[in-house]
Amino acid sequence: MHKRFKSLAGFALALLLVGAAVYWHLGRGEPVQTAQPIRGAAVEAVYATAVVEPLVLAKVAPLGPARLVAIHKRDGEPVAAQEALAQLDDREARGNLEQWHAQRDYRRQDLKRQEALVAQGFVSPATLDKVRAELRQAEAALAAARRPLAETVLRAPIGGVVLRQDGEIGEMVSAGQVLFWVGAPQPLRITADVDEEDILRLTPGQKALIKADGLPHQVIEGKVSEITEKGDPINKNYRVRISLPETTPLKTGMTVEVNIITRESADALLVPLASLKGKAIWTVQNGRAVLVPVETGVRGKEQVEILAGLAPDALLIVDPPSRLAAGARVRPR
Repeated sequence: MHKRFKSLAGFALALLLVGAAVYWHLGRGEPVQTAQPIRGAAVEAVYATAVVEPLVLAKVAPLGPARLVAIHKRDGEPVAAQEALAQLDDREARGNLEQWHAQRDYRRQDLKRQEALVAQGFVSPATLDKVRAELRQAEAALAAARRPLAETVLRAPIGGVVLRQDGEIGEMVSAGQVLFWVGAPQPLRITADVDEEDILRLTPGQKALIKADGLPHQVIEGKVSEITEKGDPINKNYRVRISLPETTPLKTGMTVEVNIITRESADALLVPLASLKGKAIWTVQNGRAVLVPVETGVRGKEQVEILAGLAPDALLIVDPPSRLAAGARVRPR
C-alpha cells in the first residue's frame, strides 16, 4: 500500500511539472524569428536580354543560290564602299548575257537590212516598225541580263571593317544567307527587346546596367537612346536601343543582361521579403503579434521597400507561422 502511494505521488508530480512547463511556455508566447527594418538603396528596374551591335553595320548576302568561288576580304580587314568582298559562280549569268548580246547584234543587223529594203520599196514601213520593236526588246533583255552578272560580285555597301565573314570557297550558299558583316568596330550599342507590359515605364536618357557572362565581376553603364514607336504584335515586345561608352570592353554579337533603371531611392526603408504577407506585415508589439497594413515599393530577391504604414523601429516577424493569430503572445527566438 505504501509503494502504491509513492507511485501515484510520483505520477502526480510529473503531471504537475509538465503542466508547469506548458504554462511557462505558453505564458511566454510562441517563439518567432524577428528582424528590424534597415535603410538602404532601392532600385526599380526593367529587365531584358539584349545583343551588342555596332552603330554602323551592313549585312551582305547573295540574292540567289550560287557557289562561292572566291573570297577577297576576311575577318578584320578594312574595306571601302563598293569594294568587292567575294565572287559567286557567274557562268550561267555570263552565258545568258552573251546570248542576249548575240540577239541584240542580230536585231541591229536585221534593222539595217530592212531599212535598205524599205528604201528600195521591197518592204513595207510596217515591217520596219516590227524589226525596230524587236531590237528594243533585245536591248531591254540585254540590260536585264547584266544585273544578274553584276550580282555575282558581292560588294561592301559601306566602308569600314569586315566584322565577320562566313562561308568558304566551293560552298553552295542560299539566297539571303549573310556572308559578310561590314561596319565600324566603334561605337557600339545594345538592342534589347522589352516586354510590352514594361515599355511605358521607359524613356530616353534612363540609365541601364549591363552584365555579360564574359565579364562576371563587372557592371557596365549605358543609357537608353531610342525606343521604337511600333511594337511586335506577335512577340509582344518593343525594341529599345542603349548607347554604350566608347571604352566599353563589350564586343559585337555578345549577349548581355540589361536592367534599365526606372526609379532609385538612396534612403529607402527596407524589410525582409519573408516578413511580407500580402499587403501587410506581422510585427511584435508589447509581446503580441500585430498585423500592420503597409504600402510597398520596389521588390528585390530578398528585400522589399516600404513606402508607408511601418515605423522605422518596428520589430518584424520573419516567416510568421501559418497558425499565427492577431493578438497572440509571441517572443523573439
